[in-house]
Amino acid sequence: MAKKILAFDFGASSGRAMLASFDGKTISMEEIHRFSNDPVKLNGVFYWDILRLMFEIKQGIVKAVNNGGFDAIGIDTWGVDFGLLDKDGRLLENPIHYRDERTVGMIEAAAEVVPKSEMYSRTGCQFARLNTLFQLYSLRKQRPELLDRAETMLFVPDLMAYFLTGVKKAEYTIASTSQMINPETKQWDKELLEKLSIPTSILPEIIAPGTPYGLLSDEICEELGAKKVPVIAVATHDTASAVVSVPNTGNDFVYISCGTWSLFGTELPHPVINEKAEEHNFTNEGGYGGKIRFLKNIMGLWLIQESRRQWIREGADVSYGDLEREALAVEPFKCFIDVDDPSFETPGNLPKRVQDFCARTGQYVPQTRGEIMRCIYQSLAMKYRWTLENLIDVTGKKYDAIHMVGGGTKDNLLCQMTADFCNVKVIAGPIEATATGNIAVQLISLGELADITAARKVIADSLNPVYYQPGGKDCETAYREFVKYIGK
Repeated sequence: MAKKILAFDFGASSGRAMLASFDGKTISMEEIHRFSNDPVKLNGVFYWDILRLMFEIKQGIVKAVNNGGFDAIGIDTWGVDFGLLDKDGRLLENPIHYRDERTVGMIEAAAEVVPKSEMYSRTGCQFARLNTLFQLYSLRKQRPELLDRAETMLFVPDLMAYFLTGVKKAEYTIASTSQMINPETKQWDKELLEKLSIPTSILPEIIAPGTPYGLLSDEICEELGAKKVPVIAVATHDTASAVVSVPNTGNDFVYISCGTWSLFGTELPHPVINEKAEEHNFTNEGGYGGKIRFLKNIMGLWLIQESRRQWIREGADVSYGDLEREALAVEPFKCFIDVDDPSFETPGNLPKRVQDFCARTGQYVPQTRGEIMRCIYQSLAMKYRWTLENLIDVTGKKYDAIHMVGGGTKDNLLCQMTADFCNVKVIAGPIEATATGNIAVQLISLGELADITAARKVIADSLNPVYYQPGGKDCETAYREFVKYIGK
């Protein structure tokens, strides 16, 4: 009989439950439940509504039960964020959103205690104020009483699994986003945390992706009518799941996991921690099977999503298709932004911030929606090119194609611009990358697939990729102009 798999995939703005079936040759999946993921800002703090998300997980389980049941559950989410439990296992407060401003200035404050070069040499992790290390350091500086009350810290997917099973463990790929892991030992760097006065007693045991947390609890089974199936710690960081789904069975490939964030990198057998990697601010994060995801976090479709939200707030009824058409209709290369400028990190009026960046750097200031969108699109594709060049500089390898996976592959304009500016072929798909990787790891864990190579072959055989060939005009001249504004 075909195995039935239930995968929960949470992004920064929505989540869904996917019910998959594997007949030994192909994976088929159906979205049985979709819901919005709406953070809430209260009294100046930006929270995730974790209780609502657990309600949606329960709804997904009920729908899966009514669709014939399932043999296992896996959950993947965004990285770095966490919940704190007290000695009785109760949540002390809702997890705080990585875009919350509590971490502003925390990298610099921590570097006064532990130099940045030491932090990088110990963790190999890209510096970003949203990293768990700096979130915890902000608590130590601003709310030490909360840390003192905490018994256990769990990352968001681990927290969800705890609510379903009662088991408190940390899956390796999600833990590796924290800047608190030694990438060689794949364990917590407790010495680093102790130097920053962060309690190490709150850190749970780390388990490898593919390991079951435990079985659904009796309480959950009784409430939802579910069987006592395993909840598997898939590659619980959504990017790690997405990389599992990359349909490449070779050793060297480049990927962009394209969604709210763009994760640009390659898969390596060992971490790369040296001066070049630190200079280019690459991160060494965990992947399935002990591999390293050597990558950079780039501000991705967030810029487009948040711009659209602003125009909707202003009363415009505008779709993503409308914005793409308006971008194509205007003159290209009139202005550029560094998509990773700190001014674009937090929610708000993104179109005005794009205009402000252009004004501040002495460029033409885009006036229309189309001009703003064109600026964002071309700047994002050029940041991919800049990152590809940095990756080649660090690894010394050449790459003849880029695999783009995830929801961003539905954006034909971005895919074509990526091929044009990077001057390599782009292979787009799968669209449902994170859910596909989530399902694949569950199937490996259940013994239905031998290993990740077998999983990737099944995924490749099931996929109809879209190919984009480079061929844009004036790309080199425009790129040379763009690089002037990186870091400005």
